[in-house]
This record gives sequence, C-alpha cells and structure tokens, in this order.
Amino acid sequence: TFPNTQKGFLTLVSWVKKVTEVGPGVRYVMEATGVYHESLAYFLEEKGHEVTIVLPNKISNYFRTLTVKSITDKTSAEVIAMFGLEKKLDCWKRPKKIFRDLRQLTRERDQIVQERTMVKNQLHAEQAEADPNPSSVQRIKKRIQFLNKQEKEIKLEITALTKTDEEIKKSVKMASSVTGIGELTAATVLAETNGFEFIRNKRQLTSYAGLDVIEKQ
Repeated sequence: TFPNTQKGFLTLVSWVKKVTEVGPGVRYVMEATGVYHESLAYFLEEKGHEVTIVLPNKISNYFRTLTVKSITDKTSAEVIAMFGLEKKLDCWKRPKKIFRDLRQLTRERDQIVQERTMVKNQLHAEQAEADPNPSSVQRIKKRIQFLNKQEKEIKLEITALTKTDEEIKKSVKMASSVTGIGELTAATVLAETNGFEFIRNKRQLTSYAGLDVIEKQ
C-alpha cells in the first residue's frame, strides 16, 4: 500500500525496481477512478514509464470472467494486473491542458446545478409551510440568484475556452450538429473523454456514458 502522494509514488517506483527481474519491461496499469489516479499517471509519465489507464467498465467485465468472488483492494489489484498481462494495451498519453481545464469547468457547473436543485427544493418546502418565514425565503432566493450567476460565469468561460483551440472548436461544432446536443453538452463529452482519446467506436461511447442497451431474445 502506497499513499497517493509524491513520496508514495517514489516509494512505489523504488519497490517495483526491487521486485522486477532485469529484462522485461514494466507497464503501470490503473483504473480510471474519477480524478484520484491522475497524479500518479502524470508522475509516471514524466519519469518515462509506460502507463495505461483503463475504463472501469472494462475491468468490471473482465472481473466477471474470473473465478474471483471476493472484491477487496487486494483482489482488485490482482485482477488489474492480470488484465494488463493478458491484453494488448495502448500507452496513455497525458491529455491537452485544455481538456483538463474544460473538465474542471463542466464538473463545477454540474455541481452548481445539483446544489441549485437542492436549494430550490428547500424554497418549495419553505413556501409550502402554513406560515413561511419571510427572511428565510429571501435568503434562499438570494442563494439561488448567486448560483445562477456562478453558472452563467462558468458557461461563458467554457465558451471562451473552446474558442482558443481550433481542433476543439471544430469538434464542438460537429458534435453540436447532432439533434439535442448543444455546445455545453459537446464540451462536456470532449472534456470527459479527453477528446475521445478513450473511445474507439460509438458503442464504447454509449457504454462509457451508461446508455448502452443490451438486447436479449
């Protein structure tokens, strides 16, 4: 077990050297776990190590093909190692900084939207009371206005950011041509997939989004 810090990364690399035979190359395989894998991936890539980041659903599907029943940190690590040994994997390359910036902005907006929904529910409950407290209602409304303002600022930042890169600008325009897809959704998809770096076909994209429908007859 190694802490997810620079010191922990150095200890990990040192430990790997001790347990690795001379000759075979070493590839670090990790599951994409939100943002918690990123610091290690960037560290290893900077040091010149081969890195592969695998989507969680791929690991889960592989896990089900094995006889392993218990899911613990240890068994999960073993399964990911076996996956790395058996499969022909692509090397991970760090995404453009613009994708990281886009992802931070789109995720921040998503959090604000969720928070605003919660506050609106509070307002509805407050107003539904037999004798609502006017000052409480006023404060809740001010919070909603503040969140609306923040969301507007973020959307403007996203629009400005997508226009700084011609390739992303073109991708956003192309994705937005699909019925029901706006600039914000297009930017979110690009940000979450690092410009479709993890995606090889449309089936992978729908699966990654959790929208795949499996038919059984």
